[in-house]
Amino acid sequence: MRRHIDYPLLAIALVLLVAGIAVVSSASIVISEKNFGTLYYYVFRHGIYALAGLGALFICQAISYKLWKKLSLPFLGVSLLLVAAVFIPEIGLELGGASRWLKIGPVSVQPSEILKLSLILYLASWLDKKKGQSKGFATAFVPFLIIIGVVGVLLVLQPDIGTLLVTAGGAVILYFLGGGRFPQLAAFGLLAAAALAVVVQVAPYRLNRFLVFLKPDLDPQGIGYHISQALIAIGSGGFWGRGFGQSIQKFNYLPEPISDSVFAIIVEEFGFFGGIVLGSLFFLFLLRAITIARRAPDFFGKLLAAGMASSIVLQAFINMAAISGLIPLTGIPMPFISYGGTALVVALAMVGIILNVSKHTT
Repeated sequence: MRRHIDYPLLAIALVLLVAGIAVVSSASIVISEKNFGTLYYYVFRHGIYALAGLGALFICQAISYKLWKKLSLPFLGVSLLLVAAVFIPEIGLELGGASRWLKIGPVSVQPSEILKLSLILYLASWLDKKKGQSKGFATAFVPFLIIIGVVGVLLVLQPDIGTLLVTAGGAVILYFLGGGRFPQLAAFGLLAAAALAVVVQVAPYRLNRFLVFLKPDLDPQGIGYHISQALIAIGSGGFWGRGFGQSIQKFNYLPEPISDSVFAIIVEEFGFFGGIVLGSLFFLFLLRAITIARRAPDFFGKLLAAGMASSIVLQAFINMAAISGLIPLTGIPMPFISYGGTALVVALAMVGIILNVSKHTT
């Protein structure tokens, strides 16, 4: 058994973290000065979040991953309660028509990010208990559907469809790795597609995103404005980019330049080459985590490492694909890179758990 963490995985995560601080420092200067009268408000806060995340990473890499098996169910229960609490007016915080945050003194927390972590822990524990058992319809698939259904309802009500897609996608990957059958996965896909169609129909702005995806030049000054400005940023970057700090689209053209749209700023400043490098880093992160999972001493450790890495990388590539016009806009941040508190801390906590699994690899 190894006694030290997997340094290549840690190095990749730290490179992504530092890259995120650099990108936020460039992408945020305009809105930072506009909103707070200083160029450095957002990057300063992002730096604080990064330190908090590194603290979470350090703690999680020191805690035996086997302990999470015992804590997974109560942790999931608390996470679901926190997500439900965003609808309580006294503590819930509504921004832009979405109720996704809890206001705790001067700090706001996004419980859906915590739920994403707790769901992976619970599913890994649940699937580990069912190892060697037949994944039947009643004994495995129906309970899995119920869990995802509860999570899905809470996230749709917020609404936070982007996080739902990542959470459900990561759960399906974990269910497959845990021995789920292909017919069950196909059935889940059909049910998810039907549910998504209903969710899109009941909210005009979601239908508009789908229409813009089908026809990107549709109403570029209206419903297609966001993706239109993102594609302008990506296209103007060329192969090598305009140069660090030289983005034009961040000057009040591109919505959400430090969160959902950060990849467009990256490609504008660092070009297609920079986008490829970033995508390659996430791919290397996944490969390294898969290596750790394969060498883990038990099934629970394998599921933890693979599930958490898959969730992180899936979110990253959904973000890249959405802002590049390859899929409809989803409104989710890029792990390690986008500005944000809870998301960054949770992502680094996941890295810490994977690193603890790596300590026990053979």
